[in-house]
Amino acid sequence: MIGHSVKKGLLVGLQTTWTLGKVIFPVTLIVSVLQYTPVLQWIIDFISPFMNMIGLPGEAAIPLVLGNFLNLYAGIAGILTLDLSVKEVFIVAIMLSFSHNLFIESGVAVKVGVKLWVILAVRIGLALLAAVMINLVWHGGSELAKYGFVSPATAEINGVWAILLNGLERAASGVVQLAFIVIPLMIIMQIMKDLKWLDVMSKALAPFTKILGMKPNTSMTMVAGLTIGLAYGAGVMIQAAKEDNVSKKDMTLAFIFLVACHAVVEDTLIFIPLGIPVWPLLVIRLTTAILLTMIIGMIWNRSEFSQRKEAYEQ
Repeated sequence: MIGHSVKKGLLVGLQTTWTLGKVIFPVTLIVSVLQYTPVLQWIIDFISPFMNMIGLPGEAAIPLVLGNFLNLYAGIAGILTLDLSVKEVFIVAIMLSFSHNLFIESGVAVKVGVKLWVILAVRIGLALLAAVMINLVWHGGSELAKYGFVSPATAEINGVWAILLNGLERAASGVVQLAFIVIPLMIIMQIMKDLKWLDVMSKALAPFTKILGMKPNTSMTMVAGLTIGLAYGAGVMIQAAKEDNVSKKDMTLAFIFLVACHAVVEDTLIFIPLGIPVWPLLVIRLTTAILLTMIIGMIWNRSEFSQRKEAYEQ
């Protein structure tokens, strides 16, 4: 039985890697090449005038653009090049927590049937709202942030072919990393599923998913997103959507919750070296995710109930 589970999990893992690789490879390649063109600088120059509205200097656009175009690590690398106060670093950190790796993770959402505009509106909206609220409420943190590590020096790349080769290497590396995570994960998940362990986990999480307005079969999507994030947890989510018949409504609610606090442990801990308080970061993300999902789920369920009631009366 275990051998059959391993084989099936391997096939699902390879298929998932191929599906996500078709998104990750071109996006990573394009963004990597754009770093050596004026395009990113144009975007930064365009965004800079709006920075003061959320309590940030113009140069803070650099980590925001890098984080959203690439990932949190690129955003943090951008922060390390700037002299920012603790408050400014915290604002950038909370914004990047809600909105990072935007292209790839939004592509994952589309793959599981969630509307693109919903994900973009929630992620960008939460990032901006959180920044405005923190800027208005927090009157401290004016001291200069002391970073716990220094960004490693990177070799300068010159020439069109060198830039293109670097982009291809980064894109291929991204897909390989994805495969090393997704394939073993799919095998483990398949074994757990065949042994009925996932049924136990689903039942344990049922009360929580119910509070958020979702059915119990959404639990594996939640577990994957909370622990390993949207990009690497996408394999579980795609498989759950297909095999567990997760409805589009429940998948949308799950993603609304997860875009606020996916990979909640990892994405919180990586900000520790920046010298900012991370507990408030964690609490803000979890609280926002729970309240937002509960409110939207409640409104959605009431709307469906009203529609069924009207149809029954007619």
